[in-house]
Amino acid sequence: MPLYEYRCEACEHEFEALQKMSDEPLVHCPACDEATLRKLVSAVGFRLKGDGWYETDFKSGNKRNIADSDSSSSEKKPKATSSSNSSH
Repeated sequence: MPLYEYRCEACEHEFEALQKMSDEPLVHCPACDEATLRKLVSAVGFRLKGDGWYETDFKSGNKRNIADSDSSSSEKKPKATSSSNSSH
């Protein structure tokens, strides 16, 4: 369940509430009991940091660099030369 941050517009009391996403937003302030709570926009509770979350993370062997191998394999195709075509 996500944590939501609230601030009372009457007394400026701030707090966090653990709620289901389907729950109605809170309205009454626990400090002054006024119906002036507003849900705040806040940062998420986790970060993706460090090595990882790339295309190549879960690949092994020759499948390791798919993006690089696609572009390099098209460059390595043999080109037809005029000498090989003139013998026919």
